[in-house]
Amino acid sequence: MKRWTLNPEYATGDSGLAFADLDSVFALGGEAITQDPLSTVHRVWVGDRHYYVKRYTSAGKNLRRYLGRPRIKAEWENLLNFHAWGIPSAVVVGFGLERRDGRFHRGALITQELSGTDDLARIARSGDARLSDGRWVAHVSRQIADATRMMHEQGFAHNDLKWRNILVDTKVYPDVYLIDCPGGSFWWGPMLEYRIIKDLACLDKLGKQKLSRSQRLRFYRWYVGERPLDSSDRKRIAAVLRFFEGRE
Repeated sequence: MKRWTLNPEYATGDSGLAFADLDSVFALGGEAITQDPLSTVHRVWVGDRHYYVKRYTSAGKNLRRYLGRPRIKAEWENLLNFHAWGIPSAVVVGFGLERRDGRFHRGALITQELSGTDDLARIARSGDARLSDGRWVAHVSRQIADATRMMHEQGFAHNDLKWRNILVDTKVYPDVYLIDCPGGSFWWGPMLEYRIIKDLACLDKLGKQKLSRSQRLRFYRWYVGERPLDSSDRKRIAAVLRFFEGRE
């Protein structure tokens, strides 16, 4: 059984032909970007723009192979959720999967390239001067804080909210986009709080190296909606700071 959904805005012209169905998508070439045992990512030029094509030939690791939603399905559903919640992300162009004998066989996700953007991890590695501009950092941090809060208010945690999965464009006051979220899921109770702490710790992993203490605290204040911090916030902040102890 094959299921494929193509965004109606891309269903005509060159994109409509290139992305018509799952077979067409798996026949695409393009520039190889990444590869792992589960998936490949290629950058393809179709019509007048670039797209990223992620193709999976395994449902995922461990129990994902047999139970629950395949990793590729989680990825496209999470990106669609981002858009529904008002969190800027890459446009989802097409998605779908094929099952054989009831088991996952293959799947794909296509997103339109966010041109003129770079991820925060690369910006940090390159020693980009923008990280020394307090106004730039504040503008970016506030957007990330708002997006993170919106996710967590839905009971959703990203699970890999690292700087490499956050894009910014080149405007003086840039827009921020969240990408690559195959591991995100909904949680509740103590498990949600644990995942919230993990998300915040992932952000702070590079944050503690590149940002000042006051910039990091300001981020957290924006994250909680600028209300006065209380004992539960202090407990959470301490847990965030300890999260990666012994794991690095």
